[in-house]
Amino acid sequence: MKRFLDFSLGLLASLLFFIPFLILIVLVKLTSKGPALYWSNRVGRYNHLFSMPKLRTMRVDTPVVATHLLTNPDQFLTPIGGFLRKSSLDEIPQLWCILRGDMSIVGPRPALFNQQNLIDMRTEKGVHEIRPGLTGWAQINGRDELPIDQKVKLDLDYLQRQSLAFDIKVIALTVLKVVRRDGITH
Repeated sequence: MKRFLDFSLGLLASLLFFIPFLILIVLVKLTSKGPALYWSNRVGRYNHLFSMPKLRTMRVDTPVVATHLLTNPDQFLTPIGGFLRKSSLDEIPQLWCILRGDMSIVGPRPALFNQQNLIDMRTEKGVHEIRPGLTGWAQINGRDELPIDQKVKLDLDYLQRQSLAFDIKVIALTVLKVVRRDGITH
């Protein structure tokens, strides 16, 4: 049932965001060098790697690490990168991953391939058995501000509480967080 809902909502969202997505692609291309989309290897269900797109918000010479590990992440932002991140519009291309089945609407955010600590902790707790999500319980409870152990604790909490009602709650709270721009540090 969850996969059917993910696909249906992903398709609906893709149709709704198609024109804004095209406009954002043009803006990214006009304001910075490089491709409009940034593809990164992410860890999915059962720790299988998949390629996840985002609208590019960082310069092409940015080191490939989690943003919070950069000394001064703002120095790498493109002219519209800050806006795209704060509005979460850079996440629109991930609808493709939802349609493909690599991701879900709600689940733990997919780890970068090189975030071994996070991957190991999630695997130990069984969190790796669920699809990563466009948004998740940890996302709305701290987003960029959470230490890894707290993120995994919230991911485990989501794993244990999974239900349609809980997913609806996470989606509603995500919309509030995005509108308020809560929990975004860069």
